[in-house]
Amino acid sequence: AWKAKVLPLHNARSAEYGLFHGCSEVKDWLTIHLEVTTMSETDAVIIGAEDGEIAAGSDGVDRFVTKHFGVLGTLRLHRAAIGWDLLAAPLNVMLAPIFLLSRLTALVLAALRFRRASQWILGYPIFLHSAVARAVEQRIELDLWPAVSPHGASLNDRQRRLLRDYTSVRTSVAEIFTTLVVLALGFYLFRNPTPGIVSLTPFVSDLMTQTSAVADFPFGQGLGHMWYAAFPPERSLTYVITVGISLALVASLVTTFAGIIADPIQAYFGIHRRRLLRLLDNLAADEAAGPVLAREHALARLADISDAGVSLFRMLR
Repeated sequence: AWKAKVLPLHNARSAEYGLFHGCSEVKDWLTIHLEVTTMSETDAVIIGAEDGEIAAGSDGVDRFVTKHFGVLGTLRLHRAAIGWDLLAAPLNVMLAPIFLLSRLTALVLAALRFRRASQWILGYPIFLHSAVARAVEQRIELDLWPAVSPHGASLNDRQRRLLRDYTSVRTSVAEIFTTLVVLALGFYLFRNPTPGIVSLTPFVSDLMTQTSAVADFPFGQGLGHMWYAAFPPERSLTYVITVGISLALVASLVTTFAGIIADPIQAYFGIHRRRLLRLLDNLAADEAAGPVLAREHALARLADISDAGVSLFRMLR
């Protein structure tokens, strides 16, 4: 019966004419309807505001990536690498296995609920803090974090450790890029897989020894090629080690400036964006983050293991 009274009177103006006067069922229905409508609109405003904050944060990350990891941005970043970073890069490559071991140990301790010991290991940085890493951290802290942090709060010690973990991933990405360059050179020059300097060194030392011997052959280079094709020249162990050290220095130089090429590529494929959004989520989290092993670290060490395995296989063969 009350529905029959309500349906013809759905216009809000009807209430002004007293058409609902004396009808308690209709009054109750209007009260409930108005309360539900008000609550729904309020929730919609709150949800819309939250969506706006998320969208603003994503837009800020997009602008940050374009500004600092594009072609011009990464060139500006890597100006800081001219200096002590040329020495820090090869040392960080040498420290990378120790870094991986420390992270694996922290993960095991955390799984065994020895959280204090795990956090103690995580509290000691392994990699040398390069100038490029400091430049990236400074830009994130000054340009990106204030736009998304609550009340513009500054970073605490836990958040700074997370930020340094983020920049340490760049070291592994640079190593991966160098590995790809070495692998491509091995296939192009020697038609063999060379996933690292150790596996590349014998080929380069053989080539250099052969080239030098042919150039010094007393009866001309044509006969020299024929002679040393049948009787390859011997190379000393000292010479091989010298070539290996030289190649390692060149590789460290490539690693130092690998971001000039790797950053725009990662920005294009959205890798930088996803990594930064994940970093911001971790920075904004209230609870302390547990030990994390980024897959880039594992991939870089997998390349080292492959390099050693290929070299050992060739020695045994």
